[in-house]
Amino acid sequence: MKLRFPPLLRMLKRRAPTTLYARSLLIIVLPIAVMQIIVTWLFFDAYWRQVNAHMTEGLAGEVAWVMQGYEADPTAAGLKRLSDRAEQSLDLSIIFQPNGQLPTKRHGSLFGIDRAMRRALTDRIDAPYWFDTTRYPAYVDIRVKVSHGVLRIIAPRDRAFATQASSFILYLVAATVLLTAVAVLFIRNQVRAIERLAAAADAFGRGSEIAFKPYGAKEVRQAAQAFLAMKNRIQRYVEQRTALLASVSHDLRTPLTRLKLELALAEPGARVEAMKADLAEMEHMIDEYLAFARGEGGEALEKAPIAALLSEVAEGAQRAGAEVRVDADQDLAAVIRPNAMKRALANLIMNAAAHSEHVAVAARRTPAGGVEILIDDDGPGIAPERFEEAFAPFVRLDEARNQNEKGVGLGLAIARDVARGHGGEVTLDRSPLGGLRAVLRLPG
Repeated sequence: MKLRFPPLLRMLKRRAPTTLYARSLLIIVLPIAVMQIIVTWLFFDAYWRQVNAHMTEGLAGEVAWVMQGYEADPTAAGLKRLSDRAEQSLDLSIIFQPNGQLPTKRHGSLFGIDRAMRRALTDRIDAPYWFDTTRYPAYVDIRVKVSHGVLRIIAPRDRAFATQASSFILYLVAATVLLTAVAVLFIRNQVRAIERLAAAADAFGRGSEIAFKPYGAKEVRQAAQAFLAMKNRIQRYVEQRTALLASVSHDLRTPLTRLKLELALAEPGARVEAMKADLAEMEHMIDEYLAFARGEGGEALEKAPIAALLSEVAEGAQRAGAEVRVDADQDLAAVIRPNAMKRALANLIMNAAAHSEHVAVAARRTPAGGVEILIDDDGPGIAPERFEEAFAPFVRLDEARNQNEKGVGLGLAIARDVARGHGGEVTLDRSPLGGLRAVLRLPG
């Protein structure tokens, strides 16, 4: 039964990171961030607001006391005594603005500071008022409408609000950054072990060797050790298979050599020539089988010019009577096993030449930094639905292509095996010339 996800979950799944490193970071950093947000919210909601409410209530009571003192004695002398007393005892600065008016605009503050101040002043003061908590960094400006003007009261900010909130947020952010940095370093070290294991597996798949020693978490080391054990088993299997086929090839060549010698001493004739042709075909088959089984795996990688390799293969095809045109940049090079790649290209080019009159070979650099080699012919081609079937060993699509009397159906299989041994691929397509196009791609 196929699971159905809501649109939101599908969108999140598409946007989720794809690498193990990014996903591990998300798994660790996201809970840390959520935890810090919850802690901050609880701090401001349950503690900081409660403390601020008590402090603003106290300041509002002092403002109400100042108003009552002024209303009791609104003279200049009374205002002077009230101002001195408020400054000495309450650390409040009082300024009287005759015939003044309350401002109409003010800037709001964060974290609900203004709400606590407005609630406290509304509960304690019946007269119109105005206040601003953002104009001065260290002070709160409170203005109250009184008879004959406006009474302005400047109070220290720490008398109204808990000023340590910014330090708390700073410590919280610093802790988040520190935990995230530790998580990044730890995850990067673990992911590096997996990346090295992947690089070793990729190198082994291409037939090369890299220094690799299992390290990292226990599970990663187990996977690396399992890979090394598998690698050794595969190498032993390949060596045994190659040795067996080489032995079989040697054993078969011995009676073939005796037959060739007897035919060379026999009287010339049509039957003798036919038998010589059969022996040559048998030798060719043995070479094909051995090459397919061996895969040229023992050859070392080296950087080789592609144009020179194509020209050499094309010359061999031209000597066999084929018309081959090569178009390749002389500076184009790739890290390959030259003999194995030469055999793969020879199979592709000779296959095209055997079924057509004209063959065009082109090589170019891909945007990703690799190499792409195109072999086009003007022969009858192959139906698209049978492209993959053509790569199967010992398969010859004679109804689509002319009979290749000398082949055993291993040419394309060997070419693809060589390309994949280099980390590349061989595919088939329709050719602009009307026949078949073989594309050999090598990674950068």
